[in-house]
Amino acid sequence: MQRHLCIHGHFYQPPREDPWLGEVLPEGSAAPALNWNARIARESYAPLAFARVLGVDGRIARIINAYEWLSFNAGPTLLEWMQRHEPEAYARMLDGDRLSRERLGFGNAMAQIRHHVIMPLAPDLDKRVETAWAVADFEARFGRAPEGMWLPETAVDTATLEVLAEAGLAFTVLAPRQAEAVADPGSDDWRPVNEDSLDISCPYRVELPSGRTMAVFFYHGALSQAVAFERLLEDGERFWERLSGAAGEGLLSLATDGETYGHHFTFGEMALAFVLDTAASGADGIALTNYARYLASNPPAQRVRLIEASSWSCVHGVDRWRSDCGCCTGDHPDWNQAWRAPLRQALDQCKAGLDTHFMAAGKALFKNPEAALLDYGRILAGSTDRDAFAVQHLAPDLDAAAAATSFQLLSMMRFGQAMLASCAWFFDDLDRLEPANAMANALRAMDLARETGGPDLEPDFLNALAQAASNRTGRTGREIFDHDVRPRRETPASLTALALWTLRARGLDTARDDTIAIDWPNVSVTLNLADPQASPLTGTAEIRFALDPETRSLAWRCTPGDTPLACRTQVAPLPAKGAKPPADAPEFTADDLPWNKRQALALERMGRFERDLWRDMEPAALAGLDMFQPFAESQTTQNMAWQWGRLWVPLAWLFLSGKAEGHPARDDLARFLHETIPGPAQRTAQAQRVVDAVIETMQADPPRLDEAGAIIRRCREIQFHPDWWAAQNACWLLPRDTPGWAELAELLWFET
Repeated sequence: MQRHLCIHGHFYQPPREDPWLGEVLPEGSAAPALNWNARIARESYAPLAFARVLGVDGRIARIINAYEWLSFNAGPTLLEWMQRHEPEAYARMLDGDRLSRERLGFGNAMAQIRHHVIMPLAPDLDKRVETAWAVADFEARFGRAPEGMWLPETAVDTATLEVLAEAGLAFTVLAPRQAEAVADPGSDDWRPVNEDSLDISCPYRVELPSGRTMAVFFYHGALSQAVAFERLLEDGERFWERLSGAAGEGLLSLATDGETYGHHFTFGEMALAFVLDTAASGADGIALTNYARYLASNPPAQRVRLIEASSWSCVHGVDRWRSDCGCCTGDHPDWNQAWRAPLRQALDQCKAGLDTHFMAAGKALFKNPEAALLDYGRILAGSTDRDAFAVQHLAPDLDAAAAATSFQLLSMMRFGQAMLASCAWFFDDLDRLEPANAMANALRAMDLARETGGPDLEPDFLNALAQAASNRTGRTGREIFDHDVRPRRETPASLTALALWTLRARGLDTARDDTIAIDWPNVSVTLNLADPQASPLTGTAEIRFALDPETRSLAWRCTPGDTPLACRTQVAPLPAKGAKPPADAPEFTADDLPWNKRQALALERMGRFERDLWRDMEPAALAGLDMFQPFAESQTTQNMAWQWGRLWVPLAWLFLSGKAEGHPARDDLARFLHETIPGPAQRTAQAQRVVDAVIETMQADPPRLDEAGAIIRRCREIQFHPDWWAAQNACWLLPRDTPGWAELAELLWFET
């Protein structure tokens, strides 16, 4: 039997989206990146899409799409974010699945439970909802039905496997210590196993009470641990030697977080690329495969009995997500996790209240409330629209208000699922982003419950949170909720105010348009200005939530202050006559916003300032270039060099872009730019501008590769070294017969 290798990456981020806006807002701990999604995308997801394989001289021999060779799953909520913010890496993920399907007959991608809930702790309805929504998302993105499903934290029990099997899934992947016993075909002689004695080279069959079966693969625990935690990724050749030495007849599979490659270990994606490239060549008689392909050729013969309610990351089963079991990241050995139980109680009882309200209210609104809820995943995935869904699932003859209520109920259940993501309990403390995000999703769900005529679930929720306390700050869950979470709440009035502040931050308040839309993924605010030149500005607003057919109309007044965000905004329901709110309408200021929304506005404004400053600096630099005199005899730098140094960024841009070519002082300018050391922020901004310019020349029609090469040579002349990663990717994607390709590739450090 041939030796086979499958390396699996689990790609997931906690739900970071603001529940009202649907956007991931700034996160201070991720700085200088905007948020953790953006930071890890640049460190892992994008590098894996363009993974370097180096030659013997250290130059780039080729760039591979690791997703074409790597078995992987990605969280649906992460993919939603990537589709908007990292479209190139997202497209390479989809392409990797397509190419692997062409090569192997089965794609590399596996589905993943939508909200990363711990399935053994989820009620039966939640299990079916999470699975159905995950399948709908997968089908919409990858254009096919999934064969396998990744379970969050590989947490499993029999009831979960029943749901997967009923949904048409063929297999899942677990840790070897989750197996309890195995038996040969036709035998009831069950042999106890553990992670050391289990043969992981073949899939196993779990026989379910319904008569269905589920195939299970077990990954190599020790090797996966070495990749994730023991620095095996420091050397691609050593990584391959370990794999080749461990591979025997059958299948050797590894499974780790995809973020291991690059985020946890810098350049880890290059070690992985070396291994994938080596395996793809058939080295050492090892064939690279994926789980679905291997299962098709090797259906399970042996049966396995699993440890019920087990997971890979908790030796106590699934207690890590409900009690102080001792499992944690290990960074704070003196801390306890007693906060986990009351947090679980608060969210579970909230979810039970949401479920009861949905089913009770849904009887009059849906033909079948449960069927509508299960199928709602197709709306979330964008594979069906609201009108088609309404025809299929809403009760006949509903008026517009009742139809709107039905979609609000479905949104309520969406946020109820999101609040139970496993990340809220995984780490060492309550006072972190993840529990706060869970509470924010709960707040959004509870608000929707009240808006749709349901009970007020907040008092019991807060009573349970009051029993949880942070090790780090001593704050209770209720204090965190009141201080950090409740201020995130949005209403139609506060969304109108936020849209007006966003308008000012972007500099659009000076526009002459009388209708301007401010859009976020979950909601759109259309501002109608009575007079764009008036002060204060007045007008009306229309609020439309993406998945809710009802439109809210309001009137507003915005009085500017002395600073960009210091404006006072009054918002009220649209009066019967006129478009101005009454004088006593509620007033909002930016100081009322939580930190992440203030920061988002500040960054919008700073982006405008930077663009305006750059626009003004270019003419000044052109004038400065004309005044930059050739150096006299024995002159080593510019007279009054510190004054010229303030113009380093625009002067360097003129030099690098070629505008200084032919100038009498061109060479002395290069010498000055080389010897003048700007600040790190200046160099970073300049580097981005230069890389963008190089890529623009490559993507022109026709490509102007000689211009790209000239910019790179001038960068070398002044010892300015941007990160050419994105430019290398663009070069690699060009046809090799593009005029000037070989010369440019050599400059970008490719083997040629």
